[in-house]
Amino acid sequence: MSTSRKITISVGRLVVQAELNQTPCASAILAALPLDATANTWGDEVYFDIGVRHPLEKGEREDMAVGELGFWPSGRSLCIFFGPTPASDKDGPPRAASKVNPVGKIIGSHSVFGSVRDGDRISVTLAE
Repeated sequence: MSTSRKITISVGRLVVQAELNQTPCASAILAALPLDATANTWGDEVYFDIGVRHPLEKGEREDMAVGELGFWPSGRSLCIFFGPTPASDKDGPPRAASKVNPVGKIIGSHSVFGSVRDGDRISVTLAE
């Protein structure tokens, strides 16, 4: 059994690597792979329903780092934060609509997610 926590996020020709952390929520997401969903955008955030049900965990928060991944229990969604959202303070960090579980981070450039549009097909797989 592989112990890798690296994932691949693909939207059309856009392919980005990320790494999930060691939390129970991140493990639940890993167990649900592969995932195929419809992307939604909210400012500089891409989020999509992954069908995973998991409660908020210790360490949950609204303010996220650029390039960080979060799980939003209310929407059963994986969230990719790559810049300010409508809830962010001026010049502040990305802010989720409500508390999320931090579950990982993008490896490399996160700014490419600015090309993702509502309705785009997005997939998440275990990285090879």
